[in-house]
Amino acid sequence: MFALPDAIVPLVVGLGLIALLLAFAFEIRSPEVTAIGAVAILLALGIVSSDDLLDALGNPAPLSIAGMFIISASLVRTGLLEILAAKATERARQSPRSTVAILLVVVACMSAFTNNTPLVMMMIPVGLVLARQLGEPPSRILMPISFAAILGGTCTMIGTSTNLLVNGVATDAGLAPFGLFEIAPVGIIAAAAGLCYLVLARSRLPMRDGLVSAGVQTETRRYTASVVVNEQSPLIGKSARAVASFNRGDRRLIDILRDGISLGSDFDAVTLEAGDVAILRCSADEILTINEGSQLQLAGKSGEPGMLVEGTRSTTITEALILPDAQVVGHRINDLSLCERYGVMPLALHRRGSNVSGRFENELLEAGDMLLFEGERASLDRMAIGENLLDLAEPKARAFRVGKAPVALCVLLAIVVGASFDVLPLPALVTMGVAFVLASRCIEPDEAFSAVDWRIIALVVAMLAIGSALDRAGLVEMAVNAATPLLGGFAPWVALCAIYMLSLLLTELVTNNAVAIVVTPLAIKLAEALGSDPRPFVIAVMFAASASFLTPIGYQTNTLVYGAGGYRFGDYARFGFPLTVFVALATLIAIPLFWEL
Repeated sequence: MFALPDAIVPLVVGLGLIALLLAFAFEIRSPEVTAIGAVAILLALGIVSSDDLLDALGNPAPLSIAGMFIISASLVRTGLLEILAAKATERARQSPRSTVAILLVVVACMSAFTNNTPLVMMMIPVGLVLARQLGEPPSRILMPISFAAILGGTCTMIGTSTNLLVNGVATDAGLAPFGLFEIAPVGIIAAAAGLCYLVLARSRLPMRDGLVSAGVQTETRRYTASVVVNEQSPLIGKSARAVASFNRGDRRLIDILRDGISLGSDFDAVTLEAGDVAILRCSADEILTINEGSQLQLAGKSGEPGMLVEGTRSTTITEALILPDAQVVGHRINDLSLCERYGVMPLALHRRGSNVSGRFENELLEAGDMLLFEGERASLDRMAIGENLLDLAEPKARAFRVGKAPVALCVLLAIVVGASFDVLPLPALVTMGVAFVLASRCIEPDEAFSAVDWRIIALVVAMLAIGSALDRAGLVEMAVNAATPLLGGFAPWVALCAIYMLSLLLTELVTNNAVAIVVTPLAIKLAEALGSDPRPFVIAVMFAASASFLTPIGYQTNTLVYGAGGYRFGDYARFGFPLTVFVALATLIAIPLFWEL
């Protein structure tokens, strides 16, 4: 097999690491694809072996992370999270002002034991209801919810995948595994500091609405009118999309019928012919103006001019959030045929803080996008379930197996208690918990495997293999040898701050899991070189790698609330920078209180 000369391996791996971090930072491809590509190159160069890949798969972190995804999904499928969300909604109606602080504390506590993404998904509708009760825009509440989930996740070893990954890397390096609540004292102090800031400073957030102000559903009486294109109409030969009178004022074209057959929603491709019937959705006032020009005539069911289609229906305008695992991601709205399949009409697309202008129907949909829909309530519910969208209406009971909720809760408690008393290693407890929720049918196998974010698992395994390459190339030792003379003359706390700041900087540029792989070995060896206990340095990496408050793309929950809150990219930095400072100070002051440096 081809192998590079040993003398140039450090140079190649070092340049490769820089290229990898730049690829992460500029999002040339998704992180997992970038990491897998890097591993493939290292395999081809003989720097990483197949044994390294097997060792990466054998690390406890991927198994523990995948298992916690399934445990968290069982809490969703049995309705536990929805029960809490419903109680929070009721509390919001009764006492909205005190509920903001209570809600953030509850989110932080729950995120310490469950996956943050489904938790924030459940709490977004609660936040919208709370915003409406307070008469505030959702932007004042949704970002704090995401940040509270991040803060709470750092309080336990199972609260975030980053903690599990850092623990796995540290264990491979020879450290004893971290206990479930070993980092809790520091986590509680840091979370308390962060939550105080979120409660007191949320008024600094901009007042911005989403596509529908505070998620309010607007009930409007709409008419469905049919319009015939007669033989003398100047519209013959024109594209249906180009007819201004089809979309004037309150009118909206929703379908074209030819010989009673729908021609679909791609109106650019429809050239009007005599006898075509355009289906318009409009208000009563708009119906009265349809006959004011010579181009349009009302048509009845038989296609005869001058008659209005019978019947009216009450429709709802509501927002839907595209989740990371939604089937519509990567597709164009025009290709989804939502009108034909569900009877709902897409009205607008909101992305990265602003509405997409022009032909939004041809945009490739992304996770975190917000879509504005109009349709009957039942149709909107069917679409949300069928396409895995988060309907930002008030939370409703959608749980599948409510009777199994006590079982799922007991499984989670058993994992927590077992890990607290070191009954078994955490990966073993998580595996047993997964087996139990599957055997008890809290969650079905297909639901369990779809709940695992395999992109994160692939990224973790690939980065563990890359970590082996860094160790083999001696880059960690080289970095430590360069840093030790600079930091050796200072107190160990200065080195702790340096590790924290390095991790914090990298986590805003690349993925937090990549930071865990790259910085954890460096932190351990630097601590050993300085004669300090490596454990507090590893804890600093855990907290800094999760402190992603400056961008909407650094953490998945930040992406979820990005569109729902109507935020702009810079809003995160303006509100998140003081939080980053407070959490950093609290963490760096608290760590020496519990561990001797």
